[in-house]
Amino acid sequence: MRHAHLAEVVEKACQAKSNIFGYGIWTHHILWVVEYGKQLAEILDADADVVEIAALLHDYASIKDYKMYEDHHLHGPREAEAILQEYSYPYAMIQAVKECIATHRASIQAEQMTKESICLASADGMAHIAQVPSLLYLAYVQHQMTIDEGSKWVLEKLQRSWNKLCPEAQKLIQKDYQSALNILH
Repeated sequence: MRHAHLAEVVEKACQAKSNIFGYGIWTHHILWVVEYGKQLAEILDADADVVEIAALLHDYASIKDYKMYEDHHLHGPREAEAILQEYSYPYAMIQAVKECIATHRASIQAEQMTKESICLASADGMAHIAQVPSLLYLAYVQHQMTIDEGSKWVLEKLQRSWNKLCPEAQKLIQKDYQSALNILH
């Protein structure tokens, strides 16, 4: 990983007792977003550094403080900027990362204006699709949903994730998506 110092910051936050998502958000989401982001950056000829940094930091605000979860796409850019300034990243890179984080959520229907933000939003969706167990954990453990509520919530999350994917990402993750839908129906 090219930005191991940032990975350490995020992983440490994932290990904190205050992180209600548990350490699994690191192993079953963040690392997958980083990996898918790298693949998409190569395919779309995007800035791989911006994508990797944004992938590492995209959920940091809600990991750090669950009170920021509902609007983590708004708090996340500020949190990322503070961390990146601390490590003396260039202004233009910080702005590019903030743009990616601000537009990564499917539930807000923000338009991704750069290749890098397309990569992050798609990689985030791909990670949800590839890591259904992490969504089940959120539904049944964190949100304490019933079986029917949880399966409906996960299905809707997967559908939103699929709908935000760029065509290249849909091609890469299509089999996983179909498998997940088959299990949930």
